[in-house]
Amino acid sequence: MTDEVRQAETLLKDLRTALLRLHKVLLDWERSGYERIHGRQSSHDLLQVLLSDPQFAWLRPMSQLIVRIDEILSEKTPPMRNDVEAVVSEVRSLTSPNETGNVYERRYDMALQEQPDAVFAHRDLIKLLKGPHP
Repeated sequence: MTDEVRQAETLLKDLRTALLRLHKVLLDWERSGYERIHGRQSSHDLLQVLLSDPQFAWLRPMSQLIVRIDEILSEKTPPMRNDVEAVVSEVRSLTSPNETGNVYERRYDMALQEQPDAVFAHRDLIKLLKGPHP
């Protein structure tokens, strides 16, 4: 295994870990708002809400990216440079809050304004993106 392949795999694993942390914080934030209106949800009910309620739809691109990283890492062949670059590009796009942007960007911006843990998880992810990439 070359250094470049090791770096690519390490970056993908680190991005996955950071995305999972951020995703959990965002999900907890959104769940809190949902439960204020609809009451406490069981784990089963919450799963149904996550999959079908429009309030949680904005989180799906991040969920899908985490799954995509898992798929890349589970392949028998090393990650291709263009796959890693595409993931990094998508992470950058998903971590660009914009109060006047699309639904995802606005919700992400609002989460950063209201949830300190989201700010910390965002910061950690941005640090990874600023590091050297294969």
